[in-house]
Amino acid sequence: MTPNRRDFLAGSALTAGFGALGLSSSVLLAQEGSVLRARIQRDMEVLDPAYMIGAQEMAIQYATMPRLAELDLSGDAVTWKPSEFVTRLELASPTRIEFDLKPGLTWSNDYGEVTAEDVVYSYTRQLEGDWAKRWAAMESIEVTGTHSGAIILKHAYAPFMTVTMCTGVATVVCKAAVEELDEKRFTLNVPATCGPYYISEHIQRQKLTLSANPDWSGTPADFTEIECIVVEDGNAGELAFEAGEIDITKIESASIPRYEENPPENAGIFVAGNLQYAWVGMNTEHPKLQDIRVRQAIQRAINTDSIRQIAFKGVAAEAHGIVPPGILGSRKEHGYAYDPKAAKALLAEAGVEDLELSIVTINNNRERLLAAQIMQQNLAAIGVTLNIQPLESGQFWGYGRESKGDAWKDSQLWIMRFGGNVDPSDYFQWFISEQKGNWNWERWTDEEFDTLYTKALELTDEEERREIYMRLQEIMESTGAYIWLNHEPEAFLYSKSIEPAVDPTGVYLFADIAPA
Repeated sequence: MTPNRRDFLAGSALTAGFGALGLSSSVLLAQEGSVLRARIQRDMEVLDPAYMIGAQEMAIQYATMPRLAELDLSGDAVTWKPSEFVTRLELASPTRIEFDLKPGLTWSNDYGEVTAEDVVYSYTRQLEGDWAKRWAAMESIEVTGTHSGAIILKHAYAPFMTVTMCTGVATVVCKAAVEELDEKRFTLNVPATCGPYYISEHIQRQKLTLSANPDWSGTPADFTEIECIVVEDGNAGELAFEAGEIDITKIESASIPRYEENPPENAGIFVAGNLQYAWVGMNTEHPKLQDIRVRQAIQRAINTDSIRQIAFKGVAAEAHGIVPPGILGSRKEHGYAYDPKAAKALLAEAGVEDLELSIVTINNNRERLLAAQIMQQNLAAIGVTLNIQPLESGQFWGYGRESKGDAWKDSQLWIMRFGGNVDPSDYFQWFISEQKGNWNWERWTDEEFDTLYTKALELTDEEERREIYMRLQEIMESTGAYIWLNHEPEAFLYSKSIEPAVDPTGVYLFADIAPA
């Protein structure tokens, strides 16, 4: 099944007239001349495609480096299409992908033309990088000409074109430039770029600036500069937009009703997608949570309906697992319900009294902080004390990872949200056994889960894949370590002086954002 774009992608802007927001004057829009100002939620960390962090880095990669494919958002179904960097990208067979690069595209810093050797180098080095799992199906990649080559797969691999080729992991780097680096890898100092923009400035924890590339021979850049301004707090981002300091910002789902009713002058809301998935996770190895009856009691004590209505203002879709609506494998129901009486009975059966737990969440997300407070009240009703521990972004994202310190050893509960892609496999990769201690903070392993996850990657029959992804969510739920929360929309507030462009996963498409 090709994902139905209408189920999770608005594809159009919601605009309306000015409504009073208590401002003393009309909102001034930030865009002046040919400068675009976009809010980002954290500072950039690693732009190397083999070692990057995620969506924010991809936005910069797409604007400054080559890629062979990109998501096609033009129709009802989200699929893939060749990028501007190729004259041909073709599935010659289920296991062979052929490409012809566009001649004449040159790297910065006098590194010459982009060639097939750069593609081979880029994709081969991924096998040793942090995103190697995305490339597990690749058997080899061969050069068939100066600008042409072929990617050979070990077997048919359903998500390869969308989840691998259309994301930042398939960004092409300059072989000659990277090989000159001592460690053969980079962070923010990209040694050679090729695209409509290049990185002209980075001020730590403040902003990263892109400037139009004068040597770019493709579709011209629409802005002289793009300033990616770091505003971690969502509320501060909204205030910055209202003050005319930025042109586009991601907004939390709870803000959508307010802006729909009273939008700033000359502003609109763009819903890019609905591919987020949020849950409350529990460390199955912590002494207080090792008994599955305790975890099941917590599952049944939390009123997720109240969390969605109060904390998220009824905008986020109900979750029955990790696969969002409209994606193959999405569930219509889950296997537990809000039932404080049953929760108390489970605690009594486990012989647990006066239980005190802690939950961590990001300190700059008001919806999740409010959700934690609702959970605190819910658990108090069954005799459990829940202490809320807000963490700044950097601390939070390292909290359950063994490589980031010892905090994981005393981790108990957390509110987590990940973003997925248009293929269901993307949602499950973080919960296989090898992710324990990395992104599987719940710290369980299951042989059946691992086997089925791998099997589904090689299947082409949609119904078989659907059944597997339904089963995988059943296995996750059976651990008692998950409370499904919601699927939040990727919503952006933007100045109507620009045409917004954001992919369904929430990545800015800077090369496609243009003046209105």
